[in-house]
Amino acid sequence: MTKPKAVVAWSSGKDCAFAHYTAHQSGDYDIIALFTTTNEEFDRVAMHGTRNSLLQKQADALGLNLISVPLPFPCSNEQYEDRMKRATDTLIDLGIDVMIFGDLFLQDIRTYRENQLNGSGIRPVFPIWGRDTGQLAREMIKTGFDIRVVTCDPSKLDPSFAGRQFDAAFLADLPDDIDPCGENGEFHSAVVNGPLFNRPIPVAWGEHVIRDGFAYADLIPT
Repeated sequence: MTKPKAVVAWSSGKDCAFAHYTAHQSGDYDIIALFTTTNEEFDRVAMHGTRNSLLQKQADALGLNLISVPLPFPCSNEQYEDRMKRATDTLIDLGIDVMIFGDLFLQDIRTYRENQLNGSGIRPVFPIWGRDTGQLAREMIKTGFDIRVVTCDPSKLDPSFAGRQFDAAFLADLPDDIDPCGENGEFHSAVVNGPLFNRPIPVAWGEHVIRDGFAYADLIPT
């Protein structure tokens, strides 16, 4: 039986990477590409601030195509939905059956994704939905993912957490009211190695800045 052809909704971070890993391990899908939105003004992944050059290196290390949707800045909801509709049409033309998401427990976000794909012919799947996030965070580290924290919300977490490795020490230092996977937007990450990578991505930390209400640590491919 032919496996459904799939793309991974990719932000560059740990949750989508682990969702990809989980879906790959299941053997249920033919995963062919990473699908991501980028900020066309800053040449970076939307929200995470990850450089597009690092994004491409992630795709190369995973042996997957990269399908990017450039978004204007600022981007209205109408502009976002228009560009995503056109991108979805492109995916359908490529024969994509499934989109894999790394969402964990935010029901409103899941419902939004399901509504956006409803009737398109592309089925959303959520391989790590409902997992205990403390256990999941430890499993990511144990499985061999090299995760760097690139963004945090200073209203929830001290800016010094941006620019750190996501490891046991990072988890131990998190305040009790912070989700271990940052699912409530406390922090975001970029993955530079993992069990499906054909090679690690060499990186160095660049500038640390506070911009638009978020703390960013620039992760630069070397």
